[in-house]
Amino acid sequence: MVADVDWDGEWAATQGATGTDTPPAPAAAAPGTTESPAPLPPTPAPAIAPAGAIAPAPAPVAGPATAPTALAAVAATAPAHRGVRPPARRAPLLLAAAVVGAIAAALLGSGTAAPVSVVSGQDYGLGLGDASFAGGVDVEGARGEISQAEAQARLSEIAASRAAREPDFVVPTDGWLSTCFCQRWGTMHWGIDLAAPLGTPIFAAADGVVLRAGAASGYGYAVYVQDADGNVHIYGHMRYYSVKAGDVVSAGQQIAKVGNEGQSTGPHVHYEIHSGGMKGKPIDPEEWLGERGLTVS
Repeated sequence: MVADVDWDGEWAATQGATGTDTPPAPAAAAPGTTESPAPLPPTPAPAIAPAGAIAPAPAPVAGPATAPTALAAVAATAPAHRGVRPPARRAPLLLAAAVVGAIAAALLGSGTAAPVSVVSGQDYGLGLGDASFAGGVDVEGARGEISQAEAQARLSEIAASRAAREPDFVVPTDGWLSTCFCQRWGTMHWGIDLAAPLGTPIFAAADGVVLRAGAASGYGYAVYVQDADGNVHIYGHMRYYSVKAGDVVSAGQQIAKVGNEGQSTGPHVHYEIHSGGMKGKPIDPEEWLGERGLTVS
């Protein structure tokens, strides 16, 4: 026969002592008796605390941590069998969440629009009056036009200035006189020789038109230029030339480079002038240049 056990009393005593929901082990059966399973007693209803004994839990809010006295009061009024734990860590978590949310809201609110740099007229050295300038023309303070006579006078000034910058005649190269327009070794030398290093530029002595440029007997390569007076200027013994027949050249324009081609004993340019055309009488280039204010050293 199984001994009767006061399950309700044992369970209540256990709850008061340990605060857990684990029922105690049944008492040992009396010697000589056969233990048989006994029907389980009905599950007792949990004890209901008197009305007003349990204070309602406050709604969680983002703010300072709950005071320790309030937490202790809630823990004291809670029933022992429910094992209610005070929310000791909930308040700091809520506070941290509130702080993070506030920071995120501030960042999102400030990042909606990039700061715009405002530039005023004073940043560029303009006064308040200058900053409002819109490109208009002060009709009353400016003349609307000039006369044709004034325009022609200014054009004449421009032409005179240009003429002053552009020479009418030049010495063909930057060299020195090595042979004159004279008899040499029993033969007449119909021009002058201007010695200069190889590659020294050769210039047109006057404005003109190129008659021919290329190989020439005794000269190696030669360039023939006719000026406005019909005189033909011949430049010989060059190695390189940069003009062709029909080109219009100006005084001082480079037409070739000093060489040592043909019947030559050293780098130089042979400069010859035929008066009135190719078949005209040769004249002394040194005198022709001297008449135009130029000297050959």
